[in-house]
Amino acid sequence: MLRNIERSADSAGRKAASESVSGQAREPGTERTRRLRTWVWLPALLILVLVLGACSKSSVTSTNADDGPGENTVPWDYRIQEGSVGDLIGSDMTVLPDNELLPNDNNYATGQQVWTLQSMSATLTTDEQGRNDVQLSGWTTLKSYPDEAAAKTDLENLKVSVTTDVDVVGVYKTEYNGETRNFAVLELPSGNRMKQPIDTSRYDKLKDVKTVSVVLEEVHDFADYDLAYAKFRGWAK
Repeated sequence: MLRNIERSADSAGRKAASESVSGQAREPGTERTRRLRTWVWLPALLILVLVLGACSKSSVTSTNADDGPGENTVPWDYRIQEGSVGDLIGSDMTVLPDNELLPNDNNYATGQQVWTLQSMSATLTTDEQGRNDVQLSGWTTLKSYPDEAAAKTDLENLKVSVTTDVDVVGVYKTEYNGETRNFAVLELPSGNRMKQPIDTSRYDKLKDVKTVSVVLEEVHDFADYDLAYAKFRGWAK
């Protein structure tokens, strides 16, 4: 009798082990552990997906008032100035008449005529009411040239004139003391909106269109050419 009981117990044990190995039976504790691990890892995976998605999107700087208040610094203008070499200080030099200190990369001599490239940036601030404020910096000397032609070559690459189509946000009229003025609001490729006075003839042309062809001046950053600011320079047609 005892042997029969032992055989039954042994047979039952082998059957349970076989079912466990083959995946046909799971202990309740193991199933709960598996589910718990799934719930622990799921939030972490969701966070990882969101982070990777955010990293894959390129950031675009916009000065559109619709984006809310904010501040952006953009390249604004460049100019060429004629001067002469003043004092030589180690590997540097001063450039007259402003006595600006620059590297003497071209081994200039005192009194030698030089041309310099100067830049100006702008800080664009949009307030809570969507109004734009522009603060211009002073001129900063970037580079020296032995002749004017070399300086103009760099200037032409930094300030590029292009003709393109831009969105017409709308046109409107104002009246003050019996005088009527017409304005067009355009959205430039940089994302900012600008207001331009127009005559009655252009008002009639723009009031029913979505886009218009204009001439823009792209001002590129000297240190990062891909950073540019588009400025309105006139109507293409």
